Amino acid sequence: MAQAAKAVDLNSDMGEGFGAYSIGNDAALLDIVTSANVACGFHAGDPEIMASTFALARERNVAVGAHPGYQDLWGFGRRAMTHTNGEIERLVAYQIGAAQALSAYAGHPITYVKAHGALSHHVFAQPDAALAFCRAIKAVDSSLVCLVMAFGAQERAARDLGLEVRTEIFADRAYADTGGLMPRGAEGAVIHDPEQAAERAVRMVREGAVVTATGKLLPTQIDSICVHSDTPDAISIAKAVRAGLESNSVAIRAFAPLP
Repeated sequence: MAQAAKAVDLNSDMGEGFGAYSIGNDAALLDIVTSANVACGFHAGDPEIMASTFALARERNVAVGAHPGYQDLWGFGRRAMTHTNGEIERLVAYQIGAAQALSAYAGHPITYVKAHGALSHHVFAQPDAALAFCRAIKAVDSSLVCLVMAFGAQERAARDLGLEVRTEIFADRAYADTGGLMPRGAEGAVIHDPEQAAERAVRMVREGAVVTATGKLLPTQIDSICVHSDTPDAISIAKAVRAGLESNSVAIRAFAPLP
């Protein structure tokens, strides 16, 4: 069994609007979480939204990271797309560069990178794609932390390349026995009840393990807990998860130091 965490980061995906359209309540979430994964313009986001999100995170003392995904505004980056590993490497490098530029412009540089959506699932399962993703981070800025889903190929690739790695679990998603997330279309895959999400998060941190949908415990290091921002219950879930952890003597703080 992995050692229970005494402190953990809370992260959430942000800046996921586009132009005049907004998704989620980033301002409210930034009062709760300690790290913000900011969309880089491919699955969502644009220069205006990126700059304003980074600036708001700076005001709230929340760490920020790049959140690259597939170039899929229509499908919000959640549709599988066919790319060569070289193309993955370059599309990730491109988005990290955009995040670095806009975060520097806002006076709050990014400190980590986390894959989004279908790209995240791809690099979780495919070692060559995972290596391509991690090579992009190392080529652009090897000091950036790689935030990865526990158990996947990306964790191994990042460590092999010498990147600093942090592992995350999800409070509002159910797990398969393989350690991967259950498909969003499956019954019970997305957890909407704040108390259920909080109880799961507390148990997983206490056990030092992911709890699967069948009740299995899969030991893992837990550095961060993700709460998605694009669900109607996001704020309530984030508040419940944070309150549950703190009431069980788990400190909430960013895994990457603020710049």
